[in-house]
Amino acid sequence: MLTTSRRLHSALSSFHRQSSFAVSMPCLSTLRASARPPARLVHAVGSRHHHQQSRRVFGGNGYGLLRVSGSPLSTPPVSFALRAATSDAPSESGTFEYQAETSRLMDLIVNSLYSNKDIFLRELVSNASDALDKMRFYSVTDASALGDTPDLEIKIKADPENRTLTITDTGIGMSREQLQENLGTIARSGTAKFSEMLKEQQASGEDSSNLIGRFGVGFYSSFLVADRVTVRTKSNDDGTQWKWESEVGSTSFTINADESDEKLGRGTQITLHLKEDAAVYAEATKLGELLKTYSEFISFPIKLWSSKTEPMSIVDDEETKKAKDDALAELIKEREEKKAKGEEVPDDLPSLDDVDVQDVMKTEYETKWDYAVQNQNQPIWTRSKSDVTKEEYNQFFKTTFREFLDPLAHNHFSVEGTIEFKGLIYVPGMAPFDQQDAMGGNRLKNIKLFVRRVFISDEFDSDLVPRYLNFIKGVVDSNDLPLNVSREILQESRIVRVIRKQLVRKTLDMLKEIAGRESSDDYATFWESFGKNIKLGVIEDSDNRDDLAQLLRFASSKSDGGALRSLSEYVADMKEGQKAIYYLAADSTEAAKKMPFLEKLVKDGYEVLYLTEPIDEVAVTNLVKFDEKDLVDVSKEDLGLETSEEEKAKEEETAKEFKPFTDWLAEVYGAKVEKVVVSNRLADTPCVLVTSKFGWSANMERIMKAQAMGDARAMEYMRGKRIMEINPESAVMQQLKQKFEQNKDDEVARRMADVCFDTALLTSGFDLEDPMEFATNVYKLMGEDGGSAPSSEAVEPEVV
Repeated sequence: MLTTSRRLHSALSSFHRQSSFAVSMPCLSTLRASARPPARLVHAVGSRHHHQQSRRVFGGNGYGLLRVSGSPLSTPPVSFALRAATSDAPSESGTFEYQAETSRLMDLIVNSLYSNKDIFLRELVSNASDALDKMRFYSVTDASALGDTPDLEIKIKADPENRTLTITDTGIGMSREQLQENLGTIARSGTAKFSEMLKEQQASGEDSSNLIGRFGVGFYSSFLVADRVTVRTKSNDDGTQWKWESEVGSTSFTINADESDEKLGRGTQITLHLKEDAAVYAEATKLGELLKTYSEFISFPIKLWSSKTEPMSIVDDEETKKAKDDALAELIKEREEKKAKGEEVPDDLPSLDDVDVQDVMKTEYETKWDYAVQNQNQPIWTRSKSDVTKEEYNQFFKTTFREFLDPLAHNHFSVEGTIEFKGLIYVPGMAPFDQQDAMGGNRLKNIKLFVRRVFISDEFDSDLVPRYLNFIKGVVDSNDLPLNVSREILQESRIVRVIRKQLVRKTLDMLKEIAGRESSDDYATFWESFGKNIKLGVIEDSDNRDDLAQLLRFASSKSDGGALRSLSEYVADMKEGQKAIYYLAADSTEAAKKMPFLEKLVKDGYEVLYLTEPIDEVAVTNLVKFDEKDLVDVSKEDLGLETSEEEKAKEEETAKEFKPFTDWLAEVYGAKVEKVVVSNRLADTPCVLVTSKFGWSANMERIMKAQAMGDARAMEYMRGKRIMEINPESAVMQQLKQKFEQNKDDEVARRMADVCFDTALLTSGFDLEDPMEFATNVYKLMGEDGGSAPSSEAVEPEVV
């Protein structure tokens, strides 16, 4: 889009050099004049403020000259005047030449802004809606303005045979002068001032592509699908009905008094003569789909000329005749039977006139063509919350997003101020089947963006909500964004940043409400489906990390029956004097419970959280603190447990006693460990390997090794230094210490030390570096029978 704006700037500069007046862009839509909702030049939005303003500027009719003061695009006031290229006094019919290079600029705008042809109908219907909105405003102060056309509506009729599409509204219409000004020329603001706007925005760091979004070019999207466009229009301010016509690629247009028999009364009729490759837009079915997608919530009725099949009950002549013949045959048979019995019978034979049989009916289907309203649904988000029931919210969710379960929660809100928008968001009742793809960056189309109730797109999820909230579904309806919005405009828009911030806040409010419910079942359902998203949010969203931390749930050493615990519950149940929140990462809860790091902690009544998913440890590491409490990994050095002076003295004495032994072990292990120390966390296990505070834990090291695209150099840098902690009360350590004291060079003692290291690797969650060496050491120790050398003498079998 930035490249496009530069091309546009270059084109405009070229016009400035070649003509006596500068050009900007064609428009049936309007420039955003302020932070207020934008008005359209031809069909203005129904804001009373804008209508009053446009009446002053436009002389009461709302078209022509738009004077913008205090525009965010430029510091000085800017005038946007529209006029014919060949005449300063537009009073006669005739053929008029476009401004030089107009067709090239039109082609640039259309092909730059609209990559999807379908949106032409959205643009034209939106223009018509704006015209109706303005007519409605005028009728409030002057009821006679409606005249003989009181119904404010839009009619759309396609003719497949002639390949035409006609869109008619009963809005404000245009006079002769307005028709020429608005459709006959390029809107101009003065190239110098337009270039000045571009320079000012570039100097301020704002992407100048925003300018494109603020100039309406909706009418010219019709040339995406049409070779020729005919506009008929009638305004209350002009007694004549006028016709404007032009062809794609033409350098001229014509304006004439409309001599056709079709009188509009008031309003505008646009007829598109469709291109061969756009014949599909002459089909009522296709048009109905587009109206349902883009314009379902327009406030005025949109009527589409379409067919419907109705059942009709008619007489089945063949079956009726057969029934009468059968009844006549039965009468004749009865007559003959009576005659055979000697009974008196009439001389004349029965005829069909004597038969009393009801007509046999059949059902046939008749195809009828008529105008049918396509937008009967009122947008639920525009209604007051007090007027919408829970059932209606749930039904809207299921219908709009094709869900079959009720949502867990919804939030219906309205934001007012300098930026205005409404929203309705939901927490689904279950995770989507393609949730994994969404985490990988695929779009779920969960957020539908509307601009003044006109659907724009459902592909802006990543712009409106952060990745970790991509499970949220809902609609956002902005009064401030332009209709021809693009992803580039969204990314640079302050409006979108405000919307994104509000959506995050409203979503977190919903999740807190679910978590605070009396029954924990709803939040358990949510956590099972979307718990990973919350953990991802803790990692990625530093601004809302504290709020997200309130939503985290983990299993712990004090969980009853597998129930999950929140960090708030953990803090509330902490031991007196406990200064940290302890956690342990493992493959599963069962594996965590058996790890040696917990022995002393659990025995002393400390609670330890179990982090059993790969994302858990990353999330907790990013969290760092909760409620002023540090989060401490129990598989790392220096737990910082509170101990009495007596316990400290005993630990120091034990460490001093074992100092020669721990130094010898450090010598045996060499570079495998940073140091060997006496542990205060073990109760039964002989030894354990812990990591340094600022490196990866054993669990994280294992996860990173499993990454397909892992970086070996980063692995080596991030790997935590290993520290061997020994349990001085363990029988194994005491036996090994005795062997060291007897002979520190004893090969068996060294082999026992190696086996202790390898078993500590396994029990601490590391991978064995050399499994064969470990197996060899074990076999040798088993063969040495407690350290005695095996006998080399052969054993003679005893013969019995």
